[in-house]
Amino acid sequence: MSEAAKIDYEAEYNNRLLVPDSPKYGNRWAEMSAKTRAALTSELDVPYGPGVRNRYDLFLTSNRRGSVPLAVYIHGGVWQRGDRKDYSCCAEQLVARGVDVALPSYTLGPEASVTQIYEELRLFMRALWAKLGRRPLVIGHSVGGTMAGAMLAQDWSAFGDVPDDLVRAAYALSGVFEVEPYVHTTYNDAIRLTAEEARRLSPSLWPAPKGRTLVAAVGGAESREFVRQSLDVVARWSPAGVKAECVVVPGANHFSIVDEIMRPDSAMLERCVTLAQSVAKFG
Repeated sequence: MSEAAKIDYEAEYNNRLLVPDSPKYGNRWAEMSAKTRAALTSELDVPYGPGVRNRYDLFLTSNRRGSVPLAVYIHGGVWQRGDRKDYSCCAEQLVARGVDVALPSYTLGPEASVTQIYEELRLFMRALWAKLGRRPLVIGHSVGGTMAGAMLAQDWSAFGDVPDDLVRAAYALSGVFEVEPYVHTTYNDAIRLTAEEARRLSPSLWPAPKGRTLVAAVGGAESREFVRQSLDVVARWSPAGVKAECVVVPGANHFSIVDEIMRPDSAMLERCVTLAQSVAKFG
């Protein structure tokens, strides 16, 4: 990739270098998540596949009137770190606003390839449909945003056990929709992507999911590449019939942007609730 000679991908994509105090966010979220798990009505450690990490948690709103909206939250960690249990806090305000929320874990690299992780997420989505029979809004952060975009653009008709339009809307926080830049970073020591695999796993290079909705949110304090990624996927998909938009959160970095979905008065939370409600109308 000739651009690799022009862009310092490590500097642009290694957010632990870009945000030196990033561990404080994870520590705080883990503490908040423990309280969330203790407080909310939930079904925990539900299996969706044979792997040890093929489990999800489902948090249930107390408002069970009518068609209850459903959201999925996929954590990031560059496919090699993270666990759903440390992100339960991302469900709290959604649940308070009448939305059920499911959070999956998945096998991490290097134990699993990124291709295998995508397959696990598809398996999870199908298992969730089998259990609940409801279409979700898919939310994801960082590479979770990548996979949210992939679940939106997925050709679900290939499976036959879910609706062709299983995912009608996705909200990606700091997503990477062209995966190849990770090949040129130290993250690839664990995930071992080839350039060909990375292109194959890049949602923005797939056929655009016409008629569906994508919100690509990115922090105003993030690297130029992360901002470009969100702008570019919208520029690719909008002319092809996707209801796509980019939202820049002023002053937010790659980690503080996640706090927006936990803030009761945030525009991000409001939009996610509205999208989940809209999706729920389809059953």
